Amino acid sequence: MNILVLPGDGIGEEITHATLIVLEAAIARFGLDLVFEHDEIGFAAYEKTGTTCPDAVLERARACDGIILGPISHMDYPPRDKGGVNVSAAFRVKLDLYANVRPARTRAGLGRPDKPMDLVIMRECTEGFYPDRNMYAGSGEFMPTPGIAMSLRKITAFACERIARRSFELARTRRGKVTAVHKANNMILTDGLFLDEVRKVAAEFPDCTLDDVIIDACAAWLVRDPGRFDVICTTNFYADILSDLASELSGSLGLAGSINAGEDLAAAQAQHGSAPDIAGQNIANPTSLILSAAMLLGWLGKRHGDAKLAGAARAIDGAIDHVLADPARRTPDLGGPLGTDAFARAVADTIAA
Repeated sequence: MNILVLPGDGIGEEITHATLIVLEAAIARFGLDLVFEHDEIGFAAYEKTGTTCPDAVLERARACDGIILGPISHMDYPPRDKGGVNVSAAFRVKLDLYANVRPARTRAGLGRPDKPMDLVIMRECTEGFYPDRNMYAGSGEFMPTPGIAMSLRKITAFACERIARRSFELARTRRGKVTAVHKANNMILTDGLFLDEVRKVAAEFPDCTLDDVIIDACAAWLVRDPGRFDVICTTNFYADILSDLASELSGSLGLAGSINAGEDLAAAQAQHGSAPDIAGQNIANPTSLILSAAMLLGWLGKRHGDAKLAGAARAIDGAIDHVLADPARRTPDLGGPLGTDAFARAVADTIAA
């Protein structure tokens, strides 16, 4: 299987290198048939091609079995018409990686042990409040007159149905509960459509339960009683915010794995940003991208019925738990002394043991 590796910006090179250290250990232990290809996105691509997301890279990604997508410095890019393309949006929309799967689980010695969390946020990521992916041509954000700015939200029954279906399919493998998060008391048509589609899908899963919660109440419940949630299904913008909150409450945003999955392709991508202020210092926590890569292996294992890939995914997740349980083997953001590479080697050694 061919995996396309795209380090991205800021700390991307460092955490991607660390992730490959861990993956090589998994390859050696489980005999995985993985081949890594490398290319460039972000500023590295821009300097050579005039765009942060070359079409050739997207086509190469389409031909691979999976993608490791490093963080991007989108806020620092030039305007879109000058080549500053939002790489995450381009990959999600053009490759139809519509399900952004974001787990949040409390790990030993981290987070709030008195309020443990074990949930997954299922984020529809091809539409919603994000104007860069809502129009066939032109921008969904515009200024009709000076002093007035407007932005369009797009919600389709098609996108709502399939993220709801993936949510219930996941819930069947967990505790069997899906919570639909919305703001239908104000977004009557858009969130109303979302809820209608989720309820239609729920009828096909009588072994699962469905409830729904308004977005602001959901944020409060994540703080007060996160154990009430199993799988949260929601639209793009809501999920983006809730997943960062959940990850930080469960331990740290730096521990938050994530994949963008479509029907035939998936990309591992850390939840956090590119952190250019600490780039090149070998102090970045690579856990999020390592766990994202493990999720990618798990997705590939399920798709291809490959028990070795599934076993490798579990081994990486378990090795992360084992290393993080020791405060002396954590990275500086978690109060530990290990640099990026040293942490990756500790995880790799645990896998190999």
